[in-house]
This record gives sequence, C-alpha cells and structure tokens, in this order.
Amino acid sequence: MVAKTLTSNEIDILAGRLHNARVEVLDIPSLADDVEIHIDDAYRIQEALVSRYLDRGHAIAGVKLGFTSKAKMAQMGVSDVIVGRLVDAMRVDDGDRLELQRFIHPKIEPEIAYRLSRDIDLDDTTADIESCVDAVAPAMEIIDSRYRDFRFTYTDVVADNTSAAAYVIGPWQSLRTVGDLSVRLEAGGQAVEGSTAAILDDPVNALHALLDVSRRRRIPLRAGHVILAGAATAAIPLTAGVARCEIEGLGSVTVEAVS
Repeated sequence: MVAKTLTSNEIDILAGRLHNARVEVLDIPSLADDVEIHIDDAYRIQEALVSRYLDRGHAIAGVKLGFTSKAKMAQMGVSDVIVGRLVDAMRVDDGDRLELQRFIHPKIEPEIAYRLSRDIDLDDTTADIESCVDAVAPAMEIIDSRYRDFRFTYTDVVADNTSAAAYVIGPWQSLRTVGDLSVRLEAGGQAVEGSTAAILDDPVNALHALLDVSRRRRIPLRAGHVILAGAATAAIPLTAGVARCEIEGLGSVTVEAVS
C-alpha cells in the first residue's frame, strides 16, 4: 500500500498523540496501526512534536543519529540513518541523578558525542562538517520509545523523534580520531562491550551521514549543538543504580538512575 500525504491537521493529531504519551508517561500503539506513514510525513510529525518542546520554553541543543549500525539497518530494511532532535530539557550532567519516573521503559546506550563550533550552511555544497567540529566526548543516551511492547515501524521511530529521552555527556576534549576504540557500558547489573567502529565503521562517518540527512530534511546544525553519533553497543534496560560508560582513550561518563 502506498502511503498518502497526510494533511497538516493529521500531522498535528499524531504529534499530539506522541506528545501526550511522553507527558503522561503512558505507552501508545504504533501509529501505523491507524495510518500508513511516508518517511517525509514522519519527519513532519517529528518537527511538530519538537515544536511542542519549544512552545514550553525549551531550546534545541543538538541532534542525534539512529540506525548507525549496519546490522540494525538490515533488521529494519533501510539503508539510511535517521535523525532526531535534542532539547535542553533532555540534558543530564555527568554524575547527576536521573528520575526513572520520567520514562515509560527506558534503555541506555553508549555514544560518541561531537560538538559543533560553528553554524553549517546546508546549502553550501562545499561545507566540511568535520572542520566544524571542535570537541569529542564519551556520552550515554537514554532512549524511551513511546510505543507499546516496543512494536513500531521505521517511520514510527522517526515520528517519535527517534526515541530521544535524555542524554549525559562526559568531559569534552579536543577532536581526535575515535574510529575503533573499545567501549564498555554497565547498567542495572548488566554489562555490554563493543567498539566505536560499530558506528558506521567510524563515528566520523556519522557526521557526514548527518549532513546529508540534514540537507534533505532541512534540519539546522548550529554552533554549540551536540551531535550524538549513534550507539556503540546494543541498548540495555535502565534501572535504579549507577550507569557507567567507559570509552578507551576518552574516559568515562556516569549517571545515577533513581526510582
């Protein structure tokens, strides 16, 4: 079945459904249960959802990438990364506490974070995103899909702002190569290990993929924005206790989840 283009009213209704799920901390069925959503409309829903954050006085703090694992792309049957927005309300300081009651069914992932040092002109075909990045840091992202039983489609994820919920960033340091560094994440009595090479073979490739999607989707990239390049391992459930990510050569970052 070919998805029809949604009206502005339909976009607003679906964004409102996702917004209410987040505010009320209640899961909802897949949007695809009711309507076939084209990827273009999924990004329109995301934009309308993020606008609700801005209407509440929050500010855009950066962007995040999803499906940066080739295995995940294959699982979802796609060949493109997805991009979501980060807002300042999602930021948690390194070592700080994070209340679990904010989330429906949170999971945590180890990430590489980059920081933009200047605006990027999306219409400048010669723009070099690597030259616009001045720092890198270990990070963790808390994802919290609003969909019941984690049953969702590719476009559901995009519409839901790529499950963005919270993030914590460790100490920034001068930009360096992070192509294949060992990663260890501990949370809730579980531990997973992996490599930054799981992020499109090298996290720097995520920067170029981001620029491509941002150009097509008109997603602004501004000085000071944080870029979460994608997960270096599988996500694990976030439960009460200290979660810690250690990345070889970059150091560590922690957050304490409290009930």
